[in-house]
Amino acid sequence: MLRGMRKASSNWVGKTIMALVMGVLIISFGVWGIADIFRGFGQSTVAKVGHTEISLNEFRQIYTDRLQQIGRQVGRPLTPDQARAFGLDRQVLQQTIAEAALDEEARRLGLGQSDDQVRQLIMNDPNFKGVDGNFDPNRFQAVIRNFGYTEQRYVADQRKVSLRRQITGTIGAGLEPPKAMLEVLTRFQNEQRAIEFVKLDAAQAGTIDAPSPEALAAYFEDHKVQFRAPEFRKIAFVVIAPEEIAKWTQVSDEDAKKLFDQRKDRLGTPEKREVHQIVFPNVAEAQAARERLVGGLSFEDLGKERGLSASDVDLGLVTKSSLDPAIADAVFALPVGEISQPIQGRLGTAIVKVDKIEPGVEPNYASMAGEIKREIATERARVKVGELRDKMEDERGAGTSVVDAAQKLGLTAVTIDAVDRSGRAPDGQPVASIPQGLDVVSQAFNSDVGVDNDPISFRGGYVWYDVLAITPSRDRNLDEVRDQVEARWRQDQIAAKLKTKATEMVQKLEQGGKLADEAAAIGAKVETANGFKRDDQPAGVPTNLVAAAFRTAKDGVGQTPVTGGSEVIVFRVTDIVDPALDAASDAVKKLKDSIDRALTDEQVASYVNKLETEIGTSINQAAFAQVTGANQ
Repeated sequence: MLRGMRKASSNWVGKTIMALVMGVLIISFGVWGIADIFRGFGQSTVAKVGHTEISLNEFRQIYTDRLQQIGRQVGRPLTPDQARAFGLDRQVLQQTIAEAALDEEARRLGLGQSDDQVRQLIMNDPNFKGVDGNFDPNRFQAVIRNFGYTEQRYVADQRKVSLRRQITGTIGAGLEPPKAMLEVLTRFQNEQRAIEFVKLDAAQAGTIDAPSPEALAAYFEDHKVQFRAPEFRKIAFVVIAPEEIAKWTQVSDEDAKKLFDQRKDRLGTPEKREVHQIVFPNVAEAQAARERLVGGLSFEDLGKERGLSASDVDLGLVTKSSLDPAIADAVFALPVGEISQPIQGRLGTAIVKVDKIEPGVEPNYASMAGEIKREIATERARVKVGELRDKMEDERGAGTSVVDAAQKLGLTAVTIDAVDRSGRAPDGQPVASIPQGLDVVSQAFNSDVGVDNDPISFRGGYVWYDVLAITPSRDRNLDEVRDQVEARWRQDQIAAKLKTKATEMVQKLEQGGKLADEAAAIGAKVETANGFKRDDQPAGVPTNLVAAAFRTAKDGVGQTPVTGGSEVIVFRVTDIVDPALDAASDAVKKLKDSIDRALTDEQVASYVNKLETEIGTSINQAAFAQVTGANQ
């Protein structure tokens, strides 16, 4: 499996998916040490955690949802083989079992969450807020539908998530990283180095005579695979995505104005006032206090006398709707700096003072028309995408090619005559007609001519593609690539000479020579870089030089090639600074937060693992393989 994961993550798509997979569960819950128990399993049960059975259909839904979510994020669907190669099947099972164990514990502890609390949790989620910053029911429905949820299922899941957080939050509360750990990691992160260095390039390599025909031919034979012509494929594709359709979707002012009027109350910014307030039990006390305030006593000092904190007295910037309705009208009619007469509220008699007024902003249709029209166009486009998707699938099901189907539906198909696996044309340049983020090339190279391919998820829509022709990879002859071969041969000669010269310089420096003298002897200049950390990228200093400097002791010397081999750098570490720990610095605070999270994750992992053992956890490997396709 490890070999498969390494192979799977060797390209950018694999690396992206691996990052997403690792995000499924930061910590491993260790369910694989538990022996499988097949007695008592029904054919429809994947796992049993305590009294909770995870049914085959339930796990299939969870697993399918997760594959689709990752597919949407990377712009391509995942096959069962790919998911297993990335270990996604085991990650999802681990997560599902861990969640079931926490659900069992929540029931045992009698934890609960009211409907109002769950409602507030959902309404405060920024993913569901509209352009006015408030909860948007339509956006809520669209988002959860896009991830395969019904409202009932989503609310039920959020209730469970909230209860799990109650447990895990309690487990992680109060954890503190050891001071020694904090000091070691801080020093590792903040250690600074200074270096002097010399860059050796082609000028220091000297004259490189042209290779003889025999030498060039021999070099070509030894490196023929590097000059091999790649496989090319001719492909055609059509994109049906909301943002593409929205570009040509016309929205009238009448429709936009109608939506603006519906949201007008939420789109504007209400007037806000900075208010000081003290509440008294009766009018007499309030009046007496007002006279002292008018006489020069501050609200803060009066509040201290009455045992109130600064936050009890200073309400900050508030809107009219956030105040006691009985007091709000008087507060928002009061001039700045004036102390009010006693105001009778629901909780007592208040004295208030307004320190600052921030005027409200009335929403203006003209300034928001473009944004509203784009929103309407995008929403209409989503509906149109669904309609076109069904029509396109009908055409594909009837055997129609992508190009012909697109023409019938009034869409524009893109045809690329030749593209290699890296997305480049035969001239070596990237193919410009492929939208950024669309991984249609690798999909095409996993298909074949005449294959009816599944559409690719892309930007909320779909992409259909056909492989029209394949030009196999082949060995080129020397005449086709003579210029490239000679250029590569020359680069290798330069790299070899620079390596030899750099080695000689390092030996002289180790014997007591000075870098300035060695640089002058070859016509190079000495450069310096000071006070950089191991994660810094100082101007003019390659990344591998930074890494090499942190592998070298003070006054030590070394050499490192620059990427491509056209330069070699000889350097000396002139200083190492180990700064003292500053616990109050932002960097240390961020590091501490990171360690806190890691310790919490570890603590939660141990707790859940113990729960699974205590309440009993068993896995039906046959049912698990059936869902994930491992038995096919």
